[in-house]
Amino acid sequence: MTAPEEVDQVDLTAPLADVVRARVVSLAADALGRLETDHLPASLRRVASFAPARRARLAAPQIAAVLDLDQDFRRHVATQVRTQLPELCQALDQARPTRTADPVDVAALAYLLRPEGWVAVVATASEAAESQRRAATGREGSERVERLRRQLESATEELKSTRRRHRDQLAALKAENVDLRHRLGDARARVRAAEEAAERAAAGLQEVTSSAAAQAGEQEAELRRLRARTEVLERDLRGLRRAERAERDTETMRARLLLDTLLETTQGLRRELALPAVEGSPADAVEAHVAEQGSDGSSGQGSLSSEDPVFLDQLLGLPRVHLVVDGYNVTKTAWPELSLERQRDRLLGGLAPLVARSGAEVTVVFDAADSVDRPLVNRPRGVRVLFSPPGVIADDVIRELVAAEPRGRPVVVVSSDQEVARDVARDGARVAASPALSRLLSRV
Repeated sequence: MTAPEEVDQVDLTAPLADVVRARVVSLAADALGRLETDHLPASLRRVASFAPARRARLAAPQIAAVLDLDQDFRRHVATQVRTQLPELCQALDQARPTRTADPVDVAALAYLLRPEGWVAVVATASEAAESQRRAATGREGSERVERLRRQLESATEELKSTRRRHRDQLAALKAENVDLRHRLGDARARVRAAEEAAERAAAGLQEVTSSAAAQAGEQEAELRRLRARTEVLERDLRGLRRAERAERDTETMRARLLLDTLLETTQGLRRELALPAVEGSPADAVEAHVAEQGSDGSSGQGSLSSEDPVFLDQLLGLPRVHLVVDGYNVTKTAWPELSLERQRDRLLGGLAPLVARSGAEVTVVFDAADSVDRPLVNRPRGVRVLFSPPGVIADDVIRELVAAEPRGRPVVVVSSDQEVARDVARDGARVAASPALSRLLSRV
């Protein structure tokens, strides 16, 4: 049983040492979380949910004040502390010696438990704690002095070592200076020898320069002779080119004469044999084939062909010519600012008068490889409009149209795609660039 509590109250802000007061607050903050809500003072209920260390840090003044004023709260805290430090609490209750215990813990527990003579116990333990602190401070001071003394001795030895090292370095530098002086004398001798060699080389260079100047004069004379010879050869070449052009014009005239003869002969045979007009076109078969399944492959891109509209106009003058147009290749080059629908309408509208004037068979192929829907178009009379099947690009449809035509029939493909141009030219078709058609349509 504990002795009756003494009536004296101890103010934690004055009599208790700082370490004892901090230990009292720490024990109370740790016990605060285990108390029932009814046993908690109103001023400490808000911090009861905090961690013990945070309670001690944030609410130390409030805990100290409540412990000093609220005896019930102090007794509840003391009850919790007994469960944490039972042996030391029992020793205080029985007034047994506590020499081996920490005097800070003894003073803090005596203040909380209030056994008989607790004021004296608190004072004695506080003095012991202060004595321990002073002793520890003295030991720290002695250790610091000893550490500084050792550092001083070490610095002195290092200074002596540095002085010895500097003396050695100075001696080495003096020796190195003597060696450098000898080397400098050798270097000066070599410089004088090099200067003499340079003078001899300059004399040799002057001789070589004179010889080179003489050779340059000879080469300049040879160059003038070669230029005169080149001018003579160029005049001969121009004469040969004029003769070649005259011969080529003669051959062209003979070929045209032969062609006119063949055309007139063909027309005469048609009248004599009463041959009926040919119905249909190989492109019709390709159109049906594309509508059913399309081609199986795909190809790439290309570069420009001839862009002269006069060239295309001459090709359209060939008999029974078939004009195959790479639709979007033409429209995206000529009118890139328009929508695809307006591009198609403008191209087809421009082809109508061209077909009426030239009488050519015209097939326009639009790329629809990425779409399953086919837009409605206003197809002019005499113009065949094809959309490539899904998964098949327009280039492959154009190749199929050209391959379906018989060898010898004039086929003109309008596209700036270099690969398409190369493939259809290999099959016998003539190729015109897309700008040629757009410029020709602007004239019609």
